[in-house]
Amino acid sequence: MILRFRLLAASLAAFAVAWLPSMSGSAGPGQNFASHIDISAHLPSALALIFLGGVLTSLTPCVYPLIPITVGIFGARHAERRSKAAALSATYVLGIASMYSSLGVVAALTGRAFGQTLGNPWVVIPVALLFTALAASLFGAFKLALPSALTARLTKRRGAGFTSAFVMGMVAGIVAAPCTGPVLGGVLAWVAGKRNVALGVMLLFDYALGMGLLFFLIGTFSLALPRSGRWMEIVESFFGVAILAVAVSYVRPFLPASPAFFSAHTLAIAAGALVFLGIAAGAMDLSFHGERREKIIKAAALTLLLAGVGLQLGWFGEARMPRIAWRHEETAALSEARAHHAPVLIDFYADWCVACVELDKHTFTDAAVQAEAERFVTLKVDGTSGSEAFDALQTKYGVTGMPTVVFLDSNGNPLEKNRVTGFLPPDQFLSIMRAVR
Repeated sequence: MILRFRLLAASLAAFAVAWLPSMSGSAGPGQNFASHIDISAHLPSALALIFLGGVLTSLTPCVYPLIPITVGIFGARHAERRSKAAALSATYVLGIASMYSSLGVVAALTGRAFGQTLGNPWVVIPVALLFTALAASLFGAFKLALPSALTARLTKRRGAGFTSAFVMGMVAGIVAAPCTGPVLGGVLAWVAGKRNVALGVMLLFDYALGMGLLFFLIGTFSLALPRSGRWMEIVESFFGVAILAVAVSYVRPFLPASPAFFSAHTLAIAAGALVFLGIAAGAMDLSFHGERREKIIKAAALTLLLAGVGLQLGWFGEARMPRIAWRHEETAALSEARAHHAPVLIDFYADWCVACVELDKHTFTDAAVQAEAERFVTLKVDGTSGSEAFDALQTKYGVTGMPTVVFLDSNGNPLEKNRVTGFLPPDQFLSIMRAVR
């Protein structure tokens, strides 16, 4: 039974890692999940996936210690009526939702500042180290738990009112934050790039509802806590791999660029094979709490799994792919355009902007787009770290967020109707390019 489960899970994971990125139009590894889809164009599917991510987060060690506290404070066994227990539990979940929704508002309103913070190595490296430590905890290096003094104090508060339930929900959102990285980080980065407040609130509220579902059910019905076992080992291993992948993705832009030796197709096959071998060998369901032999097999299997994930995410170098010959100095680019009476394509870009990366690795690598780009003078303006020069160009061209692609006609006039804000797939982007003369 276990072997069948491993083989099925390994096959599905290998297919997802190797083929789904290419089916969704990805140009290769190094592109995270959030950038594979245009959330605004696939909102129902995105909301369902984000909600599921919240549910899975509620099963992680960062959240699990809060469950007995939830039951102890306003569970059905302490409320006068089941309806009051449900209302208190719902208020608690709304507290969590308000905490995360506020993050969505901040990310949307300060998209550039939010992204520049994520582009600062003095901020990113400590965060990556924290995530690495959390991944180690999920793999069994140590156990996360609330301080015993805090746990004891909270559990003494029986029959808390609605205000207390709401405030405690907000606190729960903060306590759970370390395990939210794989989903929350990607959504916040996407919202920061789009700068859409309403969508930011909706997505983060949806995520919080998913994370709060377990709290609501347990607080309302005082369900018995699920027993730990192999299923919990699988959940912890899954999130351990996900959080470690997030940690590496944060520091990857600060590491030296690796040479590209293989095509995207070859890397995809190799990545899928490694993931299959890792999961089939027990990377997800074996435990570091077992005998020495089991620990060794688990470590080796995890190494294979992480190698496959890293290969597809570009940890060991990006796949070989054609690139547009970007200019990086505006004055020289405009002079070249005037000399050849050529139109200009200006891409305002940042490494922390998910949709910017999507354009680079999906749209700008398309053969038809590259062929059309040959008649343009192409200029890339990098705002990853921010500078006075970048701010001046933003002001000059009226750029309020990234990504923004500005087109100038062959006479040097900006074409506002052709401006692109956000991700566009190759065919749509190509039609805009062809209209520029």
